[in-house]
Amino acid sequence: MLRAPLGLLGGTFDPIHMGHIQPALAARDAIGLRELRLLPNRLPPHRALPHCSAQQRLTMVRLAAAEFGLTVDERELHRHKPSWTVDTLEELRRELPDTPLCFLMGMDSLLSLPTWHRWQRLLELAHLVVSVRPGWDHKVAGETLQILLAEHETHTPEALRNTLAGHIWFSANAPLALSATDIRALLATGNDPGELLPQSVAEYIRQHGLYVGKRDAHDIIRAPR
Repeated sequence: MLRAPLGLLGGTFDPIHMGHIQPALAARDAIGLRELRLLPNRLPPHRALPHCSAQQRLTMVRLAAAEFGLTVDERELHRHKPSWTVDTLEELRRELPDTPLCFLMGMDSLLSLPTWHRWQRLLELAHLVVSVRPGWDHKVAGETLQILLAEHETHTPEALRNTLAGHIWFSANAPLALSATDIRALLATGNDPGELLPQSVAEYIRQHGLYVGKRDAHDIIRAPR
């Protein structure tokens, strides 16, 4: 018999913000996840190095997790190589053979999925839960993704609880156009991001003067996830 599903949200979290948390909480409630883990990475393979250290980002993730009843999985921070999602999912599948794994991602990540490291393996290990604004049209996806969706999309979260892996489910969310780049730009100029950050994270950033005066370079695509 399968256990209740586990949700996973990975990222650089530089810093973690409500654009990460709100869709994750909505998916947690809709699916009935028994746990939602945050997976901060050490060496993001898809962009420039983070502005904050691994320890600072971990502290912010821990604060957000405590504030919203989430948990933190630190395994990717202990790797001295790029944080490939497929490696993490393979580890978790070995540890939790009877637990459905639900990997949460945004629409931008889904659209770039064919560039990810060993991406075809992902749906053998987990379900993909995609945060999408209402009214999204499949036609924006390329041919490869359209074929993938035809084979794997489900329209009911119950399917995620009844199988270990293999489904793609779109979790509709209220619009929240927000990115870590936006947050860093506000902080760099001394502006208060207000409710865009968890309260505990905002306080930590203020106390330590993080991001202030640091100009943000454009993300550099270095390699697939």
